[in-house]
Amino acid sequence: MVGVNPHVTPSDEAQLRARYGLDRPLWEQYGVWMSNVLTGDFGQVYSNGRDVSAVIMMRLPETIALGIFGWAFGLIIAIPTGIYAAVKKGELADDASRFIALSGISIPNFWLGLMLILIGAITLGLWPVLPPSRQPLYHPHMLWYLVLPGITIGTAAAASIMRVMRTSMAEELNKEYVTAARAKGLPERTVILKHVLRNSLISVVTLAATLTASIVAGSVVVEVVFNWPGLGRELIGAINEREINLIMAITLFTGVFIIIANLIADILYAVLDPRIRYD
Repeated sequence: MVGVNPHVTPSDEAQLRARYGLDRPLWEQYGVWMSNVLTGDFGQVYSNGRDVSAVIMMRLPETIALGIFGWAFGLIIAIPTGIYAAVKKGELADDASRFIALSGISIPNFWLGLMLILIGAITLGLWPVLPPSRQPLYHPHMLWYLVLPGITIGTAAAASIMRVMRTSMAEELNKEYVTAARAKGLPERTVILKHVLRNSLISVVTLAATLTASIVAGSVVVEVVFNWPGLGRELIGAINEREINLIMAITLFTGVFIIIANLIADILYAVLDPRIRYD
């Protein structure tokens, strides 16, 4: 902030650095910041004096909503497609699903977002692009603004989950318990959905925990492309404005979120497979 403003005098700069503790050694600054974080104080935004925690709480719901929409899109597309591809292994549907999955993984999310804006919003006019600045998140109209960024952020996840789901299902279908279930006369639908699917989801949960970090990182780019008012766009603005307190707080929140996601994955392991126990 000070370094890019030519109208700030050296005395003003010294006062600001002393006010925010920037004149102290780095190790001391970090120690003070950590002690304040333990009490819930993330500092202030240098440019406007607002509490960093207030800024994060204002932007966090938008990022969570975008992540949930992206995950929902990815799972709804990936799991049924992966199941169908495994059942039709070696057929045209299987080859098509693998091609689609490979394409989804390869396409950069910023390019996909721009193409969705060009086709879905500008050419066809089916969805709006820029969300209204004062529209509350819980308003039903905001769901329309979530569609394009949600698809963008969920496509890569859907492609990865689809491949893992297909491979895991194909392996489970060749196991002896599946042969035994079929020999008992159980319908194929029951064998797949009740027995095979549950065991196959363990691999998906493992991948989902890993993909959480990728989705969080990808949301930064997606929020900028679609001007979505979340933590990702706030982080880019903080980097441009050298808002150290805001950058560190967002990074900390992101790390905590990823840890929670992995903890949830560990719990789901035990739910899906009761044989798994943690000492």
